[in-house]
Amino acid sequence: MKCFEIPEKGKNGAIVDRDAPEAQSGQYLIDVTACGLNFADLLMGEGKYQERLPFPLIPGMEVAGVVRAVGKGVDPAAVGQRVAAFCGAGGLAEQVAVPAERCLPVPEDMTDIEAAGFQIAYGTSHVALDHLARLKPGETLVVTGAAGGVGLTAVEIGALMGAKVVACARGADKLRVAQEAGAHHLLDSDTADLRAEIKALGGADVVYDAIGGEQFDAILRATNPGARLLPIGFAGGAVPQIPANYLLVKNLTVFGFYWGGYLKLHPEVVTGSMSTLMSWFAQGRLRPVVSQATPLPQAAQALDDLRARRSTGKVVITVNQSG
Repeated sequence: MKCFEIPEKGKNGAIVDRDAPEAQSGQYLIDVTACGLNFADLLMGEGKYQERLPFPLIPGMEVAGVVRAVGKGVDPAAVGQRVAAFCGAGGLAEQVAVPAERCLPVPEDMTDIEAAGFQIAYGTSHVALDHLARLKPGETLVVTGAAGGVGLTAVEIGALMGAKVVACARGADKLRVAQEAGAHHLLDSDTADLRAEIKALGGADVVYDAIGGEQFDAILRATNPGARLLPIGFAGGAVPQIPANYLLVKNLTVFGFYWGGYLKLHPEVVTGSMSTLMSWFAQGRLRPVVSQATPLPQAAQALDDLRARRSTGKVVITVNQSG
């Protein structure tokens, strides 16, 4: 099979030929049609991700495709089904083997490109905002990186949950995308005084931060007493340091959250969340945004676009596409 492989930590990846995997006990072997990219794929390639994987490495945490074969203990009737799967790594390939419990059927009206980028972005935002932060109608939710893969889903879900959503993103084009997803207030993170403007809007009750660095520091100082903070990622490069005395004085709560880890820690939460999200999609309440659908041979360029934060919504790699 062809795959996008990174030979060593920090090195550039390339398309290579490798032996295809086989379905082991409890697994599906999937013919991949699309693979969603995540910022974590970049961190994996640099050896900076919280889960250190061996090299050579095939990145790609989530895929959509068709079940080609099943391993021992798996119902053979699954062969031929369209599924979306969280594979953790290995998705940037023509085939990938994934535990059956990490796969779910793709609704008929959801494209493979949409399905490939659905689970992590929407799952992260929904579990973070609903299960952890307990976001309430009327509260003010501040989202950084609001036009990115996870940030845009936080805007959309926050608005669905009845919050007043403040979107922070770079430039008018990205802010327009956030507005279309339901944001009520738009702040240009390159030019706005985030602390002053968020305080002028009444302060933040929940902060969903995908950027880190100076943006997080500014928004932290615009939080209301009892606010909840969700540091989701650090696309800006700097991991924020939160003064404990500030948490104490304002009675703030910080939630550490990694969606993939919840598959082991609280799988029932992830299952329930995904059921809700798929229901919302079927009702037309969620509209996944994919800004790029790039063929596998151009995976390196797509990862560069993700690194430079040139994209909005999800970036998806297409594989085994017919026609």
